[in-house]
Amino acid sequence: MVVPPFTFLLRAGSPPASCERGEMHLTALDWVIIVVSVGIMFVPAILLARRAGRNTAEFFAAGRQAPWWLIGISLVATTFSTDTPNLVTNIVRESGVAGNWQWWAFLLTGLATVFFYARLWRRSGVLTDLEFYEHRYSGKAASFVRGFRAVYLGLFFNCFIIASVNLAAAKIANVLFGIPEWETLAVAASFPVIFASMSGLWGVMVTDVIQFCITMTSAFAAAYYAVKLPQVGGLSGLWRQVLAHHPHVLNILPNFADWPAALAVFVIPLTVQWWSVWYPGSEPGGGSYVAQRMLSARTERDSVFGTLLFQAMNYALRPWPWIIVALASMIVYPHVSDIQQRFPYVSPHLLGNDIAYPAMLVFMPAGFAGFMVAGLFAAYRSTLETHLNWGTSYLVHDLYRRFIRPECSERHYVLVGRFVTLGIMVLAVALTFALDTAKETFNVILSVGAGTGLVYLLRWFWWRINAWTEVSAMLVSFVVAIVFLVLRKAGHAIPADVALLWTVGISTASWLAVTYLTPAVDRATLVAFYEKVRPAGAGWSEVRKGSQLPPSPDSLPNALLGWVLGLVAIYSALFGSGAYLYGNLGQGLVFTGTFLGSAIWLFFLARQMWGGREGFTTS
Repeated sequence: MVVPPFTFLLRAGSPPASCERGEMHLTALDWVIIVVSVGIMFVPAILLARRAGRNTAEFFAAGRQAPWWLIGISLVATTFSTDTPNLVTNIVRESGVAGNWQWWAFLLTGLATVFFYARLWRRSGVLTDLEFYEHRYSGKAASFVRGFRAVYLGLFFNCFIIASVNLAAAKIANVLFGIPEWETLAVAASFPVIFASMSGLWGVMVTDVIQFCITMTSAFAAAYYAVKLPQVGGLSGLWRQVLAHHPHVLNILPNFADWPAALAVFVIPLTVQWWSVWYPGSEPGGGSYVAQRMLSARTERDSVFGTLLFQAMNYALRPWPWIIVALASMIVYPHVSDIQQRFPYVSPHLLGNDIAYPAMLVFMPAGFAGFMVAGLFAAYRSTLETHLNWGTSYLVHDLYRRFIRPECSERHYVLVGRFVTLGIMVLAVALTFALDTAKETFNVILSVGAGTGLVYLLRWFWWRINAWTEVSAMLVSFVVAIVFLVLRKAGHAIPADVALLWTVGISTASWLAVTYLTPAVDRATLVAFYEKVRPAGAGWSEVRKGSQLPPSPDSLPNALLGWVLGLVAIYSALFGSGAYLYGNLGQGLVFTGTFLGSAIWLFFLARQMWGGREGFTTS
């Protein structure tokens, strides 16, 4: 793609003050902004602490009264973490803008959740998505998979995710202020523990709204001041210099002449990864904290529109500020060694392409520097508070309450939840020191969750899926991922995309075999599940046969059309924004027209699908 001169240049101005080398220097104004922004966050926690302590439904599901707009903003704030801009910078510097298809492809997963699964989750009426297992499956196998996933996801997997966010925070603090990793974690980790344990999900979601406003504003400010740098020369200078040194880096689509790279960043994510991999925030069929938000919705309508708002903001609004900073960093710091030279005090353990993002923030002027620090801290807290509350809900509701102490009071479980929140954070902090880069962590999470996604999609629409299907999928994918990890550590690394394909293939073959070799779920459980959730499609015809079960209120053809229209609308908004930034006015207008047409069509389809009150329960 050739980028013509950008016609809307940023006005030239004096470069922001920055030091020749070394950490960011904060003025009194910056510190006032930081202190005020942090102080504001205490208000929701204090006001909602008593409400959260009433019972576990309030603490883990916001009393099932969350409106759609709060669900959507809370979810996008949760995924707006300190490690996300680092990851995007890492991807752009190594694979160009097209490398973002590794996570842009997850829009297919997210919109599938909106149109096929959001209403089903809300109808299920469970408190956590793990409680679902004892409604969908039967016998000891159902209990086992619920308890197993409570530990596997709520503790081990969740701690790994929290540790990756901690690592990003440690890198940012080390680059900007020269603070050692252990000091950053000792101070920063204490705040989300306090907030999550005090205010429960209500406090987390309300605080997310405030934090989202701060983080998005600071992200746009970082992009603005990055392109104003004299060595960058505005947007036109950025495009000119990037194209001169990296001809394909601005392409939205990968360079197919380099087939292995195109396969890894584009073909596999769009054909295999999106439906086969369990990844937090982009789970096939919904799950983890996305399911938690859907279950907290006051109606099915709020569940659907909340998740739709999340997908639109996550993919159409957030990426370009990060991408612009990442591209500017390629001019200012062409190599990791340039970052090391500028910040000689940074620990070698923390060096990598991902720290180019915080390395660009030292150019922020007084006032905005403080706002940026406040935004990064808000992003850190938002993500960790959600993960702490979500992980605690598994360990308390699905493990402790279900299997250890089932007859205690609601206040007892809330109190235990507050101690468990602290324990999860302590373990995650310890794990942080074992991680290296955001990209490496991203690949590990993908590989561990590979091969399980199709099970989570089919279990709602195919009666034959059973508990052992899920257990086998998790165990096999985990074992295969560990084998590839050991090979990599031993110097026999398999490319990540190849390892993903092998993991998906082996896992899928294994769980399909287990499904047919183990007994089906008993009919009484299947009938009860169908009566409550009423999934559509031919996959339940065996259960409906010879019975008077009510038909599903959902239309799979309409859901499929809505999914396609949503994809077209959001991708058009994403790429249209990029076209305007690149100066491609014609492309921008085409994308804008496509966006408007698909969005209007989707609006009328949504009124047809969800306009009535039938099926939109409030209980």
